[in-house]
Amino acid sequence: MSPSILPKSDTQPHTMSDPIYYESHSHTPLCMHADGLPTQYAAHALARGLRGLIVTCHNPMPNGFSAPVRMREDQFDEYLNLVETTRSEWEGRIDVRLGIEADYFEGHEGYLEKQLQSADFHFVLGSVHPQIPEWRKSYWQDDLLEVQRTYFRHLAQSAETGLFDSLAHPDLIKNFTSKAWNLDAIMPDICDALDRIAATGVAMELNTSGVNKTISEMNPNPTMLREMRRRNIPVTIGADAHQIQRVADGYENALAFLQRCGYDEVNVFCKRERQSLAIKDVLDSLVLVDTPIS
Repeated sequence: MSPSILPKSDTQPHTMSDPIYYESHSHTPLCMHADGLPTQYAAHALARGLRGLIVTCHNPMPNGFSAPVRMREDQFDEYLNLVETTRSEWEGRIDVRLGIEADYFEGHEGYLEKQLQSADFHFVLGSVHPQIPEWRKSYWQDDLLEVQRTYFRHLAQSAETGLFDSLAHPDLIKNFTSKAWNLDAIMPDICDALDRIAATGVAMELNTSGVNKTISEMNPNPTMLREMRRRNIPVTIGADAHQIQRVADGYENALAFLQRCGYDEVNVFCKRERQSLAIKDVLDSLVLVDTPIS
């Protein structure tokens, strides 16, 4: 394990009961499809035995880009203030950190770079959202295998921008092309994308919310996760919490899943620096509410 970059009592050794992990993917009502305030998410994080909460609401985009599912540009300061107020309220109990989930979309790299430089983010999740109208208008076609190939090509491109710390729900496309989802057919493209991502050093997310989607499995799927491990791609875990009770939902299952796929460490970001933690220590630190899968 590398030297700790985490805040507060990081110079002191952790006991097995110390909270050490974070919810690293959570939203706010500003995105218009999430319920509950960050302070309520923080309270649930405390109950789950987490050390902290990283708030990662959907970033503003220009000219009304996918406007129904993200904060407006004129709400960006409100978002920063909301997270800072929550951080102050919970200081000493839960470490609340400023993050963001930022869309990768070809042609918007300059806009995004400027946005990410405008605040002191601790963690930046990069996302390709194939369900939004702008992506569908530009890239959708009748050949759904080709749509999948485009998605994974964009995933690799997002890592190569250097803008992101981790890539969110990295096989999300399967839920919107489920009738044509065939791993044997798409795996060569996935592996090409993973080769490119591995070369960048960017992490990838294991997103526990996938079990609630059309194809009921975490994102990414087990085969893809094993290929990530073969390439030593670091992993973060996020519940993609849009409701309070979703904070850290499925974490025990996710950690066990990572172990079965060959991982022994999981990661968290602070000040955009990656910290590796032993999976067994994270499991020991959580307040268990899940029944681990067999």
